[in-house]
Amino acid sequence: MSVSIFPIRHHGPGSARSLEHALSQFNPDVVLVEGPSDAGSVLPFLAQADMTPPVALLGYVNDDPARAAFWPFAVFSPEFVALRWAARAGAAARFVDLPAGVVLAGERDGPEDELRDDPLGVLAQAAGFADFERWWESLVEARGDDFDVFAAVNEAMRAVRADALGPVGREAQREAFMRQGIRAALKEGFARVAVVCGAWHAPALDVTAFPVKGDAALLRGLPKVKVTLTWVPWTHGRLSVASGYGAGVRSPGYYEHLFTSSGAVAERWFARVARLLRAERLEASSASVIEATRLANALAALRGRALPGLEELNEAALSVFGWDGDLPLRLIDERLVVGEALGAVPDGVPTVPLARDVARQQKSLRLKVLPEKLDLELDLRSDNDLARSVLFHRLNLLGVPWAKPRGSGGLGTFREGWQVRWRPEFSVRLVEASRLGQTVRDAATASALESARGAGTLAELTGLLEVLRLADLPGALPVTLAALDERSALGADVPDVLRALPPLARLARYGDVRGRGAAVAGGAEVAPLETFRALLTRAAVGLPLAGVGLGDEAAAGLRDAVRGADAAVRLLDDPDVTAEWRAALRRAADRVDAHPLLLGDTLRRLRDAGVLDAGQVEVRLGLALSDPSPLAVTAWLDGFLGDTGALLVHDAGLLALVDGWLSALDAEVFQSVLPLLRRVFARFEAPERRAIGEALRGGTPASRLAPVTVDDARAARVVPVVLSLLGVSPE
Repeated sequence: MSVSIFPIRHHGPGSARSLEHALSQFNPDVVLVEGPSDAGSVLPFLAQADMTPPVALLGYVNDDPARAAFWPFAVFSPEFVALRWAARAGAAARFVDLPAGVVLAGERDGPEDELRDDPLGVLAQAAGFADFERWWESLVEARGDDFDVFAAVNEAMRAVRADALGPVGREAQREAFMRQGIRAALKEGFARVAVVCGAWHAPALDVTAFPVKGDAALLRGLPKVKVTLTWVPWTHGRLSVASGYGAGVRSPGYYEHLFTSSGAVAERWFARVARLLRAERLEASSASVIEATRLANALAALRGRALPGLEELNEAALSVFGWDGDLPLRLIDERLVVGEALGAVPDGVPTVPLARDVARQQKSLRLKVLPEKLDLELDLRSDNDLARSVLFHRLNLLGVPWAKPRGSGGLGTFREGWQVRWRPEFSVRLVEASRLGQTVRDAATASALESARGAGTLAELTGLLEVLRLADLPGALPVTLAALDERSALGADVPDVLRALPPLARLARYGDVRGRGAAVAGGAEVAPLETFRALLTRAAVGLPLAGVGLGDEAAAGLRDAVRGADAAVRLLDDPDVTAEWRAALRRAADRVDAHPLLLGDTLRRLRDAGVLDAGQVEVRLGLALSDPSPLAVTAWLDGFLGDTGALLVHDAGLLALVDGWLSALDAEVFQSVLPLLRRVFARFEAPERRAIGEALRGGTPASRLAPVTVDDARAARVVPVVLSLLGVSPE
């Protein structure tokens, strides 16, 4: 019986290629791979042709799906290559690391979980290589006997471990478990056993150097939970170090290119670069590809390397493609060096019913599952687009934001804009949400019911009502409406009531746009307009007093709530509602003891609505500007002027009043109010500020200023020079 240990670097293309050669030479009967040993039931899926890396082995606790762990694999991962080799060669294959049930049994702690320095990276640096994979390729690919290379790495790891603290805790248990797995394979009668593990563990897997009883003692009494294991799609982005993955690599996209290219690595790389840049309408000629390849090869030769590595490729790309800016280099890094390739798993892979329902709907609605951002414009008059919208809203309720709403791209109420991007962690969230139901509809309904029962404000409940209509979930309406009635009866404060109005207004105005008619709850139609009127009456009664005795921050919050409620009233365009709201604003504007920010805001709204004429507004403006407190005046102006300077541009009387007040301030007071005034006027558009300045300068717009005098003789002197630069004869 023979045991060969192959120390590799996780996700290393050089390791993967050399391992494939070594396995073909050794021809083992069984291949033991570092990975959760209880994943045997799903291991055969790796051999299927429609299993497309990158993928990840997902393990989650049955009773608590939020406790989950991933074991990612790329096409260039040595572990994946070893398992695929075993499937092709007809050899047995199994994982031999601690079971996922043990890994997920509790929180990890102790020094074994701290990220240690990459020992192979240290060796590469000592050998003069900035990049580990380049060192590994030089070490491995230049030799004919792969067994000698793996033996050399094993010996190097022995030396490194001799100077380090011995394994403790979980790390010691992992190595003991892997040794037990090797012993079990030998006991089963396998003549040639290949062990594929991280280089750090290789010296510790010599079963002859460790007593069986000691390993058994280390593993006795390990806690364990019931887990489910399956395969899920993964992305190159999640394999990168930047994603926070401890065993990640800096350049997964480049590593895939390195592993899959049979030769001419630099030539093929720059051909891909050229295709990428041309697709982005950037210059990338064939001559540039040839020049970049030549330069990369020259750099590698100068540095004594057989092939150019990523360092040489990047430097060549910088010289040839990045002369006019860094956009080409950023595109190369994002799209090629890291990449966002999304893997795929076979249809038969076990998963929860909820995830299967999502996959079914994605397929039936012709929705692409991509790792890149994709903008979608939905026309809700189309049955397919309407169903897409419903799915997106339901998934957002479940905490799976595959699609995020954005601007509709038009003014019509029949359009929705979404940005779609799939992330691997959504697989875990679907598992978590599966406790709520086996279909998206059932799970989203249950999630909405939980949200309704746990809502703390009226705004949350009315917002939920709107979502229920968008997600077509009438089953959750009775509980939500009951919670809304209960919450409003408890005497919600005025800002809360005001924030609850916009969703109800949109429901009342656009509820039938989706072609469903009135929603029904408990056998009765949901009447958002009636609910809106009841809440508006409550807000109208309390609004005048709500603005009294507020601090600046609370006043700003109430002003924002009033702004949203005012927009909701205008959206409904109901005469009775409008009259009641304007009466409330009039009473609030008459409260001289209210916060000046709110007084200015309510006066502005009454002016815009035509409730107060210009003379009445000027009287109130004059009174506000006569306040002895400059800070109060600036707060009033902040509320009155809002986010636009149109009032001051088009109303000379108002501008004169503001200008007179400001001009009358002494220097010390002016210095104190200047920051606040600057904040007010900074929100105006530049043309508005310019028009205000021109009006204050004397009422003469810039277009009527005296023309600039031009000296024709001096101007004629530059004509010959300009013609020469243009290549035109002065004659």
